[in-house]
Amino acid sequence: MGTRSARILAFGVVLAFALAAIANAEKPITVRVGKLVVTFNGGVTPKKLPKATLAPIAFSLSGEVETEDGSHPPPLRELVIEADKNSAINAKGVPVCTSGKLQAQDTKHAEAICPTAIVGEGEGSAEVEFPEQAPFIARSKLLAFNGGVHGGKTTIFVHAYLGSPVSAAIVTTAQVSKIHNGRFGIKSVATIPKIAGGYGSVKDFNLTINRAFTYKGKKQSYLLAKCPDGHLNARGTAIFQGGPTVSAEVVRSCTPKG
Repeated sequence: MGTRSARILAFGVVLAFALAAIANAEKPITVRVGKLVVTFNGGVTPKKLPKATLAPIAFSLSGEVETEDGSHPPPLRELVIEADKNSAINAKGVPVCTSGKLQAQDTKHAEAICPTAIVGEGEGSAEVEFPEQAPFIARSKLLAFNGGVHGGKTTIFVHAYLGSPVSAAIVTTAQVSKIHNGRFGIKSVATIPKIAGGYGSVKDFNLTINRAFTYKGKKQSYLLAKCPDGHLNARGTAIFQGGPTVSAEVVRSCTPKG
């Protein structure tokens, strides 16, 4: 087999893995590309939602990155989430925080600086492998902050603080915008900065966005959805440094009412 044919075949295998991972059960989706093993999961609550009008929801997202041989995984550089067209983000009226206020802050101080801008919480960990040292796991609470709406895009900052010996804040910026892509109507692109000078890699995370607030005397929700046809879809795409792009689609059932 020629080099060009081998490359086409390899690309086809990767693409098949990336696009074939679709599930309808409430179970995580695991995708293998080469020695890289990536697990996606997510869902919304409550399950019973109106058919025609948007209602408040909480959205949970989690992921895990491993390698089959136990080696240090490549750094995650970008995470793209495409959400169902029957969902919406509603940030108007939520107090705003900035990336600058969160940089170099530990979790306690970040929480105190912008308490009213927090829209979600979770946990995460990174594996750090410095040259000529054994790798170690650094864990952190995750805080999601509303970054405001500009030019039709909503910004969300996700703050983590890795303690000693790393001792550094990691602020991920996610830009959320409307799209028209078949079943998908919202796209979030999260750019992950270098962790521990580039020696750190995301191992796992879970994050739940769930914020209720009052605006102009009316109760509001940061995230909304409806259920016209019994299911909500989402697609996650993880882009790694120097490695493959891994994608999986998750289909979650919901119960239409009204």
